Amino acid sequence: MTDTSGLEPVATFCGNCNCGCPQLFVDPAAPTDRRIILTDDFGQQVQMSADQFSSIVADAKAGKLDGIA
Repeated sequence: MTDTSGLEPVATFCGNCNCGCPQLFVDPAAPTDRRIILTDDFGQQVQMSADQFSSIVADAKAGKLDGIA
């Protein structure tokens, strides 16, 4: 996984495996359009703004993501 020093951990999304877990972080030092970081268990990451992340959360709360899991 990428270096997470200096990042504020928010959540860990852990399944029942031994391969690592996706994690959600806030990078307070990043530009506002890249402050939210979602890492996967393969060493990759996605960076987005808080507004973009809020849109994902709103969609999840509205049930738009229910068919995925």
